[in-house]
Amino acid sequence: MGFKRTFDLVVASLAAIVWLPVVAVAGLMVLVASGRPIFYRSERLVGVRRPIEMVKFRVMVRNAHRIDASRAGDHFLNHPADSPLYTRVGRLLERWGITEIPQLFHVLSGKMSIVGARPLTAAVDAALRQQYGPVDQRFGTPAGLTGPPQLVGRDELSADERLHLEATYCQTARHGYRLRLDFLILLYTVLIVLHVKKPLTYQGALDLVQRCGATKATGVALPARPELSTRSIPVD
Repeated sequence: MGFKRTFDLVVASLAAIVWLPVVAVAGLMVLVASGRPIFYRSERLVGVRRPIEMVKFRVMVRNAHRIDASRAGDHFLNHPADSPLYTRVGRLLERWGITEIPQLFHVLSGKMSIVGARPLTAAVDAALRQQYGPVDQRFGTPAGLTGPPQLVGRDELSADERLHLEATYCQTARHGYRLRLDFLILLYTVLIVLHVKKPLTYQGALDLVQRCGATKATGVALPARPELSTRSIPVD
């Protein structure tokens, strides 16, 4: 995993000339348009029983988590783009994939990775465990800013498909890591956010992970896809 950490540090450090000004400008936009707080802080799991206070830009109205569940959603995670909870600036930050950029500070500190399964609240983690049993394989590597599911889109994946993509990536990264794997996932994420490249299909994302990793060479068995299929559990 040393090469993966090196990738994180090199990319986050070299790209700081871009993402630090973006954080400053986006933060000013949130402050001017909707006031404080600029950032939304939430305790998230970045590993098995490893919670941190994760930071992202506040893209919704103040105290959105207190709004009636019929509007906020079961777990306050996945909201349609036209949700009234979004502020005007927040909807713009979401569209251009800027919301999560402050988490690069977590990457530099070693709490997260650039590529990995997305951090979850304890409530969503518990819901997934109740539905599918142990889901620890999705945390075979530190949680990340992006990952294979983000190449498809959260609204295009069922919960079991997402779990399978994340677990397959983590198994591949743990036992057959290649820099090319994280590089391509990061590159595709940027191109998709900029609307230069079309999102992948579920099978396309799965093939990318298996093709770029060295899992087959090491003889490590990839995780089986969960048997149940549902879209009722939102995953951020």
